[in-house]
Order: sequence, then structure tokens, then C-alpha cells
Amino acid sequence: MWYLYLDESGDLGFDFVNKKPSKFFTVSILAVSCQDANRKLIKAAKITLRRKLNHSKYQKRIAQELKGTGTTIDIKKYFYSKAKDIRFGVYSVTLNKKKVYERLTKEKSRVYNYISRKVLDKIPFEKNSGDRVQLILDKSMAKPEIAEFNTYIRRALEGRLSPSVPLDIYHWLSHENYGLQIADLFCWGIFQKYERNNAEWFDVYKSKVILDEQFL
Repeated sequence: MWYLYLDESGDLGFDFVNKKPSKFFTVSILAVSCQDANRKLIKAAKITLRRKLNHSKYQKRIAQELKGTGTTIDIKKYFYSKAKDIRFGVYSVTLNKKKVYERLTKEKSRVYNYISRKVLDKIPFEKNSGDRVQLILDKSMAKPEIAEFNTYIRRALEGRLSPSVPLDIYHWLSHENYGLQIADLFCWGIFQKYERNNAEWFDVYKSKVILDEQFL
């Protein structure tokens, strides 16, 4: 069983003259190859939320999720202390947006889908054939974009998977899925390394990063 949690950091704005978009755009996948490891990771996220973000019974505002932005480095480190002995890997590709062809700056969904596929191409499915692959990503696209993404990725992955291995693609709200929240923590750390030359959080978990590649 493969659990693949896909998340992104940065934006796909390309107007560097009139606006202030990010210089880079990162897509990362948290890859978990067995149910036991997936269960343990989710437990680590729940414990972190309960003990570090929602620990006071007098607290008025309940934190619904872990996020790369807004979560302190100490809380991130606490989560990793609970997760570091669990088997998982992080795969990531970061796009240098200033080098994207002009014509593609108008086709943001195409750029997003392509970078996502580049990350998925590196997942070693042959090392664990399993009985199912689940790809989970944030529910942030409109319905036409979801359909386009699903079709594009399904065609790419089914060529690598045995016909007997089902491929499921799910679009979740991040506050409803702990795996996506964990992916967000790791993706944000990689993005910060490129965008702001800040590797403080990345350096904590870099031993789990299997792929960290810049595109263009």
C-alpha cells in the first residue's frame, strides 16, 4: 500500500513587475509505503496538535491543523521527534519560475500538473508493489482542473503500475487530513530553503528527503 500526500508551497503568479509573486514554486510528496507507518505518522500529528497547540482547556481558539506557516519551529521539532523513527520519504521538485517559458505562464494548471508528475516519476513503486496506491492532495482546484489533473496523472502512473494495482486519487480539505498537514510542514521547509535561503526547519528532517531537485 502506498500513501502519497502531495502538497505545494509558493504560488504560480508570474507578474514580477506589478506584483510580488514567489520566485519559486515547490511541489512535495510525503510517501508512506505501508499502513502501519501511515497510522503512526497520523498519530504523531494528532499528539502534536493536542499537546502543543490545543493543550489548554481555557484556550478559546482551537487549532484545526498543522501548517508550515504559523507553526513555530519548536512545535515543528516536537512533531519530528515523534515521527523521525517512522519509515517515510519526502520527494520534492522546486520550479524556478523566472525561467519558465513565457507561453506557459498563462497555463498555470499545466505547469502544476507537470511539476507534480515530475515528483511522482521518482516514487519507486517497484520497491513495494503493494495492493493499492492512494494519491491525496489538497482540495484547492476547481472541478475542471481536478478532472484535468486526475486524467493526466492517472495516465502517467498507470503505465508504471501493474494492472492489478488500483490507483485512487483523492482531493481533501487539509484540515480534514493529517497526512496532508504533515506534507505541508515538509513542503514549506523545502520551499523556504529556496525562496528565503532559510534551511532551519529543513535541516531538522533532511535525512528523510530522498529527492530535492530544482527544475529550470
